[in-house]
Amino acid sequence: MIIAITALKGGVGKTTTSIHLAAYFQQKAPTLLIDADRNRSALIWSREEKLPFYVASQAGATSLIRKYPHIIVDTRARPEADEFRDLADGSDLLIIPTTPNHLDLDATFKAVEQLEPLNANYKILLTKVDARTKGGEQARKLLEEAKLPLFKTEIPLLVAFERASQKGVIIRDYSDPRAKVAWLRYKLVGEEILP
Repeated sequence: MIIAITALKGGVGKTTTSIHLAAYFQQKAPTLLIDADRNRSALIWSREEKLPFYVASQAGATSLIRKYPHIIVDTRARPEADEFRDLADGSDLLIIPTTPNHLDLDATFKAVEQLEPLNANYKILLTKVDARTKGGEQARKLLEEAKLPLFKTEIPLLVAFERASQKGVIIRDYSDPRAKVAWLRYKLVGEEILP
């Protein structure tokens, strides 16, 4: 299975989602995470070599692809129209992470406008949802009213995700009382894709 994580805006949890879905899929079968983002955030996260899956650059992944049943692609932010076409053609599923922020939601709607004519198989993931506000509920309602495909599971806003990246581990392996809940959320997203 090839899953591309893409968005028209940075800061929406694209790399965090890529890392954690790769960890979920690795539990099912060997998984390769391809870091195609110019910032190389997934490669930086993997420097400590504590991740349970292999991370490769886009250029370095060519010879590896055949060896892995599951491939997660952390795409560059703001892909061009032709890149969206390639992603739609070459992926089994495109995941568009978005926060409840109105600017991020606007970028998500623009991404959907580009994907719809391509008959892309995509799904939107609400990320960085602050349980103390109603932003997540309002964003979900807006996306549901637009009849867009949406994951049932939301990813909470937690500083622990950033701290896990600094330690080079997935959230499950970070020592924080909320880490188990955070990992469970990504596990639930994974189960929505591949039970």
